Amino acid sequence: MSESNPFRVFVTHAFEETDDYLRVFEFLESVERFFYLNVSKPENMPEQGGLEALKDELIQQIKQSEAVIIVADVYERQPDLVNYMMDVADANSISMIAVKPFGGMSETAPQVVERVKAHIEWNDRELVDSIKLLARGEDTARWEVVDFPGWNADGEIKDE
Repeated sequence: MSESNPFRVFVTHAFEETDDYLRVFEFLESVERFFYLNVSKPENMPEQGGLEALKDELIQQIKQSEAVIIVADVYERQPDLVNYMMDVADANSISMIAVKPFGGMSETAPQVVERVKAHIEWNDRELVDSIKLLARGEDTARWEVVDFPGWNADGEIKDE
């Protein structure tokens, strides 16, 4: 991954920038040396043509992506539209990542969980690792290191 070959990411939207939509990009921006291109364009709402024009615009946006990120607040407001976006991603073999509802006050809809390849918490590292793995098969194989005071790799540290 480099600046010249950024990950192409689509984040679900109903032609408006919701809190969760914007939050995804805040998390992605916080990761050093992770380059992405946002191919979701909520500002590109067709002015005429009705529902079919909206669907055509979403198809164009989703087809450009390598990973689709499903955010809960859009699904809660527009489940039919998000299901359509998920159908488009499936039809184009684009992996989907669902991010759990922010704040932990509710659960992701089971209809979403059963269709995605990853169901993750709001965590910049988990989000980026999921995008890398599902978009291009790049396994970061990173491990969390937990430091326990009073212990080292050989066991308990004894005061002498």
